[in-house]
Amino acid sequence: MSGVITVHRDNQAEQVELTTTTTGLDLFGEDRTIVAMRVGGEALDLSRELADGDEVEPIAIDSAEGLSILRHSCGHVTAQALQELHADAKLGVGPPIVDGFYYDFQTEPLTPEDLKALEKKMGQIVKARQRFVRRVVSDEEAREELANEPFKLELISDKGSASDDDGSSVEVGAGELTIYDNVNRDGSVAWKDLCRGPHIPHTGYLGNGWALTRTSAAYWRGDQRNAGLQRVYGTAWPSKDELQAYKTRLEEAAKRDHRRLGAELDLFSFHEVVGSGLPLFHPRGGVLKREMEDYVRARHIEEGFDYVGTPHIAKEELFYTSGHLPYYADGMFPPLLEDAERDEQGNVVKGGQAYRLKAMNCPMHNLIFSSRGRSYRDLPLRFFEFGTVYRDEASGVVQGLTRVRSITQDDSHSYCTKEQAPEEVRHLLRFVLSLLNDFGLTDVALEVSTRDEDGKKKDKFIGSDEQWDEATAILEEIAHESGLPVVADPGGAAYYGPKISIQAKDAIGRTWQMSTIQYDFNQPERFNLHYTASDGSHQQPVMIHSAKFGSIERFMGVLIEHYAGAFPAWLSPVQVTAIPVAAEFDEYLGGVVEQLRARGVRVDFDTSDDRFGKKIRNATQGKAPFILIAGGDDRDGATVSFRFRDGSQRNAVGIDEAVQLITEFIASRSNESPTA
Repeated sequence: MSGVITVHRDNQAEQVELTTTTTGLDLFGEDRTIVAMRVGGEALDLSRELADGDEVEPIAIDSAEGLSILRHSCGHVTAQALQELHADAKLGVGPPIVDGFYYDFQTEPLTPEDLKALEKKMGQIVKARQRFVRRVVSDEEAREELANEPFKLELISDKGSASDDDGSSVEVGAGELTIYDNVNRDGSVAWKDLCRGPHIPHTGYLGNGWALTRTSAAYWRGDQRNAGLQRVYGTAWPSKDELQAYKTRLEEAAKRDHRRLGAELDLFSFHEVVGSGLPLFHPRGGVLKREMEDYVRARHIEEGFDYVGTPHIAKEELFYTSGHLPYYADGMFPPLLEDAERDEQGNVVKGGQAYRLKAMNCPMHNLIFSSRGRSYRDLPLRFFEFGTVYRDEASGVVQGLTRVRSITQDDSHSYCTKEQAPEEVRHLLRFVLSLLNDFGLTDVALEVSTRDEDGKKKDKFIGSDEQWDEATAILEEIAHESGLPVVADPGGAAYYGPKISIQAKDAIGRTWQMSTIQYDFNQPERFNLHYTASDGSHQQPVMIHSAKFGSIERFMGVLIEHYAGAFPAWLSPVQVTAIPVAAEFDEYLGGVVEQLRARGVRVDFDTSDDRFGKKIRNATQGKAPFILIAGGDDRDGATVSFRFRDGSQRNAVGIDEAVQLITEFIASRSNESPTA
């Protein structure tokens, strides 16, 4: 073969002459930082042959795509090792995920000892430098070769509907089937798996930058009605140093885990008698929740919103009108039957009126809008409430405050003319960004979620192509004009319209999805909403949903982890912990405490019988921004002493000055911790 290919690298293009069989390995094989290549927009193995005119771009191991390839390859090594140790294990799927990968198996429950043995076997496979060799096979050939793998056989039969949601898209697509062989240096096949690829050239590329992290139970294709499986999680990085840095981040994340800190700081709890995903807020957690609510309520009023309130349940008919039934039925709790007749066993023998716990506030806001005539002069009309909604989350996915079943939303809906819609979206985006900034979340990006055009979820969206195109164009334009990073999320839209989601990074670099702004052209039509235009005609408004916190519970969980429980002084449940050196100074320091409380400062006055040193340790663990101490010298000099979170101290501060220092710092709403 002869000809020329173009290699794009480091913003430069190089012309390379083809030989008889030029592959990506000929171009990049000496560079271990390159794990695959992109040819004609498609990611391919480096072992693939190139043709005349190909435009070739290397895929670096430290790029997002390169890391996914590395991790998926490590998933194959995990599966090979497990089947060598447990010959009867059946293969599920093994996709890359954020910071790692998993692989599912039908096998006996795995123990920590199994995980150690698995890592040892994987190490042997890595050292063997087995090559990943791709083969195209027909459906019949794949079924014959994988006859003992029932889950693979299902994927072969179902290849046209593979999904990213359940990990099956890494195995099969709508086109040809491929099997990857793990080939020893002597040419013998050590193992094989159904897979779309691409993969790293050989297992040696994994080096020492990988590890298994944990196991869990799972279900085939994520459906609890299907077979139960064992899931092995792992991670892979370009180097051992990067693996260690990741482990360090995990350790830091564990220290910040809001579930642990929630118990230590006495903020919230869950009780089995109440149910999973249904948090109980303790007094200190209640203070934190109230501060958040008071802030966002005042901000909404400043931004032109009217406060409304709606009930927690409604007749089922309402949610058929809104489209939540059937489009969102899986996320709603089953119906409650009013006046139903039941037999002695409690079974319904004659149904009554069906009610539903609300999963969204918007249907009832629509009823408020339609309760009387509206004029174009009223628009934009903005409704806001703290509405608690209920989502029927599976018990296996609820997680602390960040994924709950009862969700308190700072939910708002703007009704405006089509011409007003772009500026209303801008207004909401400015509002959201300022709110996040006020709470110390300043490293943000935007994600624009659009409908699924041709995938499995394409029938989950309602509305015309023209409506979707117009709404999507508005959100994309406004997202890009913000100057913030913008990420596309195809298929991630709500069923009634596209949305902008704000992604915020916390103090240790983790990304959280926070606020949303959703464009809705469907519900106004379904509820027959209209306003009187300037020419006297009746026109349909555009409806824009927005939640600034998104969920107060989730936002609180993120804040706990972002600040590691050491909240800004203005937000902290306990702003001052007052500690007398001995009981004889209780009365003196109590006078200072009274002054602070009179100024609205939240003070914990420790007059317990604990020794002074223990009181200091308790106060430090409680993470109050100010620790106020008084002893003999302070009483004699009408002063107090400060101890701050960073360990610094300030002694002999006059009482008036101390009170002013504390109250002014709180009033400043600074997100930094006070210091000497």
